[in-house]
Amino acid sequence: MCGRYVITKPETKTKKYVKSSINVEDKDNYNAHPYQGLPVIKAYTNGCTLENLKWGMIPGWAKKKEFKALINARLETINEKISFKKLIKIKRCIAIMDGFYEWRRDGTNKTPFYFQNTDKNMMFVAGIYDNDEFCLITEEANDNVKEIHHRQPVILSSKDINNYLNLEIEGYQFLNARKKPNLEFYEISRDVNKPTNNNLSLLQRIN
Repeated sequence: MCGRYVITKPETKTKKYVKSSINVEDKDNYNAHPYQGLPVIKAYTNGCTLENLKWGMIPGWAKKKEFKALINARLETINEKISFKKLIKIKRCIAIMDGFYEWRRDGTNKTPFYFQNTDKNMMFVAGIYDNDEFCLITEEANDNVKEIHHRQPVILSSKDINNYLNLEIEGYQFLNARKKPNLEFYEISRDVNKPTNNNLSLLQRIN
């Protein structure tokens, strides 16, 4: 799964990909976490916009008091699950991030790692949304990532943005056919475990 990530200067970094920005502050977030309003790219008839949606989606058919918000959707079953199969066809978005955090379990211990593209470029992660909420799509991890965790976000290249947001293209097939990026990672401090810790020092490499 993907439950935390980093996004810095979202407006600045997406200027060449969107026509406008709606209520997005160009500030750094080193510990983006569920239930926050976070910037995503959405497509409209007159172009793409960058806007904040809440990470964690409750499907429209669910009773909110009884349903835990979904932060991830598995690519392998997104065309089958009642919560997702309509959204992947008509309500797609792209979350932007510098990188994401994942934890390796060693018995009862959990060790955090930071993941980024090997070229250090921004990540564009496929998502779906409903109303003002979104969740990220995940898939089986790359071979090198599996030593830390068995899942990873569905990461797009910048060239994939318009194709994924184009609803005339079948989303499930497109995501499965795309080229997966190469990722690198390193161990970081357990300070990231606390969502209120939010500063550049979280990315400091240890070991």
